[in-house]
Amino acid sequence: MTKKDIVLKIAEETGIKQIDVKKIVQGTLDHIIEALVEGKTVELRNFGVFKVKARKPRVGRNPKTGVTVPIPEKKIVSFKSGMVMKKKVK
Repeated sequence: MTKKDIVLKIAEETGIKQIDVKKIVQGTLDHIIEALVEGKTVELRNFGVFKVKARKPRVGRNPKTGVTVPIPEKKIVSFKSGMVMKKKVK
């Protein structure tokens, strides 16, 4: 399912114009991204929790040459689904 599919479904269910629904959906996603950039946790009740985690630096290896390569620390976004989602997906 794409963002466009979500917009179409919401517009159909609510009777709101697609362009207005698209602005709301995009605005919501932009605010979630902005909060994650600031290092905040985003909790959407019954849906899940988005967090930014730091992956520790480590030593990797180039599989072709076998040379060890340092891999620096980096931040990743993790998602943990909420109870309602877990129950419905089962």
